[in-house]
Amino acid sequence: MSVETLTTSEYIKHHLTNLTYGQIDGHWGFAHTAEQASSMGFWSINVDSMFWSLATVLIFFFVFRVAGKKATTGVPTGFQNFIEMVIEFVDNSVRDSFNYQNKLVAPMALSIFVWIFLMNFMDLIPIDWLPQIAALSVEAMGGDPHSAFFKVVPSTDPNITFGMAISIFILILYYSIKHKGLGGFLSELAFHPFGKWGLPANLLLEGVSLIAKPISLALRLFGNMYAGEIIFILIATMYSAHIGFGIFGGILQVVWALFHVLIITLQAYIFMVLTIVYMDMAHQKDH
Repeated sequence: MSVETLTTSEYIKHHLTNLTYGQIDGHWGFAHTAEQASSMGFWSINVDSMFWSLATVLIFFFVFRVAGKKATTGVPTGFQNFIEMVIEFVDNSVRDSFNYQNKLVAPMALSIFVWIFLMNFMDLIPIDWLPQIAALSVEAMGGDPHSAFFKVVPSTDPNITFGMAISIFILILYYSIKHKGLGGFLSELAFHPFGKWGLPANLLLEGVSLIAKPISLALRLFGNMYAGEIIFILIATMYSAHIGFGIFGGILQVVWALFHVLIITLQAYIFMVLTIVYMDMAHQKDH
């Protein structure tokens, strides 16, 4: 959506609104305004977030499948070298932080790291390209291009980050109970760290610590990526001013994009490492 057709506040609001499908006035359909999207409630779905999260995971599977099928024991290609470097990096992270035997952890860590990186990487695509294509497509079909909401960075949607974090949380609970037993898991919540005489404080501290794991995973990723997205949007609004602001905005965008490469990689790495650490804690029987 071009800045010329919207005010600055409308432009920012448009880029921060998801393409939402849900119930409107008793019937199902797509939201045409940000107010409709926010009023759809729990049973709505952010179609753009779901589409791009699935698209990036398919890219991950396709790339690594191709690399696996083309892998040779001879002199590797640059592509094979790169894939092996990523796998070795994740494998070393698992070896450093996970001290037990579990065939799920390493593949899960690799999937988390690459998938989140690819979702975050969508933030480096120029902010207007894909939304503009969506708007032109809607306009060509006779619709209102201003209602063509289209966010392309799934990790700026808390529904995606919380969905991933809750999935990790379920695994943490499963392996905690599997390796410690239900009694051992509940005993850890009730008697650690102050023993049986500190039961209320133990439950409070351990309960908060347990619940904080998925919340911190989700909010850390969402918060950092959402802030980065807003900065890109704010820089893009400078192009609607005079040429001096436009040139300055272009320089800022390049500088921020280069810095953002570090952020998107770091956020994927942090999510992966914390998942490995939490899985290691789920296997511990020390208490």
